[in-house]
Amino acid sequence: MGLLDKHLGYSQAYEGIRSHGADPFNVRFDAVRSPTEAELGGRRVILLGTNNYLGLTFDPDCIDASAEAVRTWGTGTTGSRIANGSFGGHLAMERDLAKFYGREHAMVFTTGYQANLGVLSALVGRGDHLILDADSHASIYDGARLGHSEVIRFRHNDPEDLAKRLRRLKDAPGERLIVVEGIYSMMGDVAPLKEIVAVKKEMGAYLLVDEAHSMGVLGEKGRGLAEAAGVEADVDYIVGTFSKSLGAIGGFCVSDDADFDILRVVSRPYMFTASLPPAVVASTLAALKRVEDEPALRTRLQANSKRLFDGLRAMGFTTGDTASPIVAVVMPDLPAALTAWNALLANGVYLNLAMPPATPDNRPLLRSSVSAAHSFEQIDEVLSVFEAVGKQIGLLPSEQRALG
Repeated sequence: MGLLDKHLGYSQAYEGIRSHGADPFNVRFDAVRSPTEAELGGRRVILLGTNNYLGLTFDPDCIDASAEAVRTWGTGTTGSRIANGSFGGHLAMERDLAKFYGREHAMVFTTGYQANLGVLSALVGRGDHLILDADSHASIYDGARLGHSEVIRFRHNDPEDLAKRLRRLKDAPGERLIVVEGIYSMMGDVAPLKEIVAVKKEMGAYLLVDEAHSMGVLGEKGRGLAEAAGVEADVDYIVGTFSKSLGAIGGFCVSDDADFDILRVVSRPYMFTASLPPAVVASTLAALKRVEDEPALRTRLQANSKRLFDGLRAMGFTTGDTASPIVAVVMPDLPAALTAWNALLANGVYLNLAMPPATPDNRPLLRSSVSAAHSFEQIDEVLSVFEAVGKQIGLLPSEQRALG
């Protein structure tokens, strides 16, 4: 009996997935040429599964800032900020994030996943109640487990169910923290934040919004769903990431909580993880400035998202309800999803294959993430390949069509 024997079921399922063709969990690019194109197996592919919403990974200002920082400050910090101190870039990043969101305080983590682990585990603990949307990201659930609070799930995007579950806690001791996401990462739908805020205020709870996929995407200034919904003053904590719209890696939390800085000494994931390297901080600062200075990036992103979303729905594919940068096509079953994903990749379109249990309602998805850097020509090429694949494997009502 080996330690990994308990995972043999997963190994067998994984082998079954790989038997359909390419390995969706181990795609290896030969080169990445731009935010929207790469080489894979010697062939050009359109990148449609990168979360590179504003296309800033190859932005010249971000690259120059990163290169200068690594020459000046070196390649890494080699420890946490508690142990090894803060660099100037860390302090500038927190200052600029707080200013961007109009908040008093900001705290930077090494990854977005770590931000949820560190914040949620510190804000609530034994005796408290953490009320989560059922479709919350894995990092939110893991942060909940790390904090040992009572976890209560409410139906996805259902403020009435949230209110019902909070009413059941009316006489229970402990704090209540509601957690929702700006844009949900699988289907691309947005939270009904105004209605959730109304419940929060009625019930006397706190509210945290994870803007990982909505920062730089929603709102006049790109601050996310809370800004777009006009409820920023009613959101107590905002968590987000640098790995989507800002084209790097890292996470953060901002708040007006007067005691916010105590998080730095009670958040174990913050205390015991090496801090972000200077090159990443520098590129992120440059990217944040682009978000502030160029609202046209969001306009292009919205136009590209709508073009792909409308095109897929017009063909007859089943998608989510919202035209956001995350455009998911619902597959009837896993074999169909695997066949479609391999056919798309063989014809130059790379996107994400999302499978249960990570998907809502345990439905396999072909998940696209659109970028402001995509051209209309690239979007139309993707639509053409989708149509051909859909007809070939019987997802669309038409004769089979040969693919190159």
